[in-house]
Amino acid sequence: MDSFFFNITDRRYKVTELLQRGSEYIKRVDISNGVVFLDISLQNLHEFHIKNLDRMVMFTVVQRGELTLHDKIQDKKLSFKDGEVSILCTSRQDISFNVAPDSKIFTLFIADFFLKRYLSSKPNEPIDYLYNKIQEEVSLELVNTQALDALSLYTIDKIIHIDAQTTLTSLKCEHSVIEFMLHRLSLCDMISEDIDEQEKEIARRAKDNLLKAFSNPPTIPELAHLCATNESKLKKVFKKVYKSTIHNYVQKLRLEEANILLKEQTLTIGEISKKVGYSHQGHFSKLFFHTYGIYPKDLLKTL
Repeated sequence: MDSFFFNITDRRYKVTELLQRGSEYIKRVDISNGVVFLDISLQNLHEFHIKNLDRMVMFTVVQRGELTLHDKIQDKKLSFKDGEVSILCTSRQDISFNVAPDSKIFTLFIADFFLKRYLSSKPNEPIDYLYNKIQEEVSLELVNTQALDALSLYTIDKIIHIDAQTTLTSLKCEHSVIEFMLHRLSLCDMISEDIDEQEKEIARRAKDNLLKAFSNPPTIPELAHLCATNESKLKKVFKKVYKSTIHNYVQKLRLEEANILLKEQTLTIGEISKKVGYSHQGHFSKLFFHTYGIYPKDLLKTL
């Protein structure tokens, strides 16, 4: 059985038209050894199949429409809808991709030997977790699904529309892939297995309350009361579980929501700033740039 990742012959960056029918297309792009993406835009229902023995992580982005993956090894189906980004692990594949009519899909495939370059030896780092997961025998496992945001769209656009005629195409495109992975993995909360259940419960309660009210969050004393603990223990446990202070976690939630609102393009930057809890647009823009490396106004120009 051929490997999914060893199909490049004459050059490292290679575009293969898997389907071209009027305005409909499926493009496979080999960026470099171990990094492949599919760019799919279809008006009609379409199904295609992947069957290999490769250890890989898949990032599936539904920009429009719906995608259903049928794992024929376990005989289970996973469906993903408009505006969702999902991370999946697989160490062997017998998967059909069922693309609904009027769909636009981006799927990134990352081989385990590519991930191995960036291991940290910390099992709760997202890349280490994913790498270790695909060393197991898993046909298809959903790890995380979250909303599609403006920064992800911006980075995907850079990946898809890179000029293949320029020098260092593979390196430039791979750099954008790493940007995309860093952003999406930063949205995942990885919880250590050595944390006891009481600590996990306190942290989960705190997170749930912050998710409900991050634009106007409870004070530390109020949050401690809601979590049935004291302030000192709350702060200690939260940082232990989520590797972040409560203040920084609230900021993370606010900027994530702002990123999603920017994608919708229905509110001004000032309106988004206030909606997520920042009264001063300039302060919000600086925080956004410090976190994502691009100002909200510049991000909007590209969408």
